[in-house]
Amino acid sequence: MEIGASLVQSAYRAAQPAVAPEPGSGAGADILGRVLNDFASTLAEGEAVSKEAMLGRSDPHALVMALTQTELAVETAATLRDRVVEAYQEILRMPV
Repeated sequence: MEIGASLVQSAYRAAQPAVAPEPGSGAGADILGRVLNDFASTLAEGEAVSKEAMLGRSDPHALVMALTQTELAVETAATLRDRVVEAYQEILRMPV
């Protein structure tokens, strides 16, 4: 059985761990953009279900689920904001 160089090379590349993206490559911005889009869509979905519930066209269970998801999204955003502010304040306290 002969092993070709290309087969060995492809197996070697597959065995290598994934390389982290370089700073400034935009990967962080892509993730942040997806998170913000998910947050906005969760809020919009909760608002739409709430409107439908006010008109009597929505299931109460769907309303509770949408409100719970919206509440969780807002709490997560507030926690994230608090941690970013805390990290910024910690950086400001560092001696230069």
